[in-house]
Amino acid sequence: MSAVVSARKPVEIGIRWRVEAVARVARARLRLASALVLLSFVICHLVSHIFLLVSIPLASGVLGFLMTFWWTQTGGLLLAIALSVHFANALWSIYVRRYLRLSRWEWAQLALGLAIIPLMVRHVVGTRIAQEFLGTFDTYDSVLVQQWVLSPGYPFLHIAAVTTVWVHASIGIHFWLHTKKWYPTWRAALLLIGLLIPTLAIAGYVAAGNHILRESEKPGFVAATLKDANVTPTETERTRLIVRRVMAAYFGLLLLPFAGRGVRGLIYRLRQPPVLTHSNGQRLRMQPGATVLETLRANRIPHASVCGGRARCTTCRIRVTNGLETLPPPAGLEAKALARIDAPPGMRLACQIRPTNSISIMPLLAADVGAADGLVRGGLEGSERLITVVFVDLRASTTLGEARMPYDVLFILNRFFAEMTRALADTNGHYSQFTGDGLMALYGLDAADPAVGPIEALRGAREMLSRLAQLNQQMHAELHQPLRIGIGIHFGEAIVGSMGPPRSQIVTAIGDTVNTAARLEGLTKDYDCSLILSRRAADAARLDLSGYKLSQAPVKGRSETVEFYALETVPDVAG
Repeated sequence: MSAVVSARKPVEIGIRWRVEAVARVARARLRLASALVLLSFVICHLVSHIFLLVSIPLASGVLGFLMTFWWTQTGGLLLAIALSVHFANALWSIYVRRYLRLSRWEWAQLALGLAIIPLMVRHVVGTRIAQEFLGTFDTYDSVLVQQWVLSPGYPFLHIAAVTTVWVHASIGIHFWLHTKKWYPTWRAALLLIGLLIPTLAIAGYVAAGNHILRESEKPGFVAATLKDANVTPTETERTRLIVRRVMAAYFGLLLLPFAGRGVRGLIYRLRQPPVLTHSNGQRLRMQPGATVLETLRANRIPHASVCGGRARCTTCRIRVTNGLETLPPPAGLEAKALARIDAPPGMRLACQIRPTNSISIMPLLAADVGAADGLVRGGLEGSERLITVVFVDLRASTTLGEARMPYDVLFILNRFFAEMTRALADTNGHYSQFTGDGLMALYGLDAADPAVGPIEALRGAREMLSRLAQLNQQMHAELHQPLRIGIGIHFGEAIVGSMGPPRSQIVTAIGDTVNTAARLEGLTKDYDCSLILSRRAADAARLDLSGYKLSQAPVKGRSETVEFYALETVPDVAG
């Protein structure tokens, strides 16, 4: 019987995991959809305020046009649902987190979001709710009279509310879009729009308020305005009562997730939690249901998470070195994010996995990486693999400067490198490093079969030589002698990944294979040939070079010599 129960447990965990993954996807979509609905309403409102800079009647007309949908029953219902969903999601996000150690921008967005209702409740109840249930009829004139004449300190609260809503929305929009490839191009324009809308809206609100203050000095203006809007002392007192009840309900709801966290924490302390072993040697106890990212943050271990743990950026990627079999397979947001970067087996997102058993992990990206690093294909964080390395060197490059201006030398070199990189792009090569008067390239980086690399590298070598011949023909008037290159190609194991300083990393390779390829390229001078191909690369490409001489040469740091073929032309390859 116990064997049956133990067999059922992984199945039950897997089902629960998939259900939770689907729920997280649904919650993320609802959060985004509700946010966009609320933002649309806010933009319509603020754009109307901008026209207060011209006149109140014009702003009233614009408001009536832009708010037509929102003033219908359908629009009002949609707005109420969006607000409820967004607020409920905020409360749930507080409860569901096992630790409340957040980044500064996450705290800012959460605090600003929770402050919106207390700041806005008086305005919302005094306008839309009062009009719907108390029989008032609000206009710009009546609202401005109540805020600027009858409540002199309220305009500061209203400006604070507008600023809070807009900053909260801007943070959310930024961290939604900043992982998109097109976002850096449009970021400046979006920032300008994001600054102009609230600034002009507040300026319009202040201008209209000052106008109302001047008008209020006229006898009977305030009384007539309030009478037209049906705002009486009775309705005002009823409005204040509704505000107090809404605030009481709000703070009551706000306490619920914290109370739930307290009860849950008490229950968890009575259990034996799983242990998270970090690659730095630290062993951390995990609360059941906590993500790996939450556990790391709670223990003050820096870990990348540009999107704040929402499975958008993949910068929190980790390799599970022990206990992977106890984790259910990726699902929902995690599965989509990992598929987007072609993640290899063993790679998971720290913000999504919630281990129920002890596991060991190793971070794959530095803690201070940016959003662009999340776009790097999985497996390029550093792994030993078979790769084809190509070194290309421009012969006699130092003589280019003789009797030439520096600008002329740079022009020739830039034309040369442009043609070489185009040759790489056309043959699936990856430009890896600039070596002064040459370059290093990798082939087979994205290929399922590493043996594809040497074949494509030979095609790349042929394309380079062809483009170099065309370049010599085009620039024969500027060149004292034709440009020549030497190419070295080797195939073998190397450590491949993103390397270099943070925010300036490149995908490259290090190891014996790289040194050997560089040595082979250097031998093209000694053998006066265009290409030297290692025997291992030739064998991987299944080339028949029986008619060519097989040579040997020592490589610095290696006890064994490398075997190679010195070739003047690139041999044909199959496929």
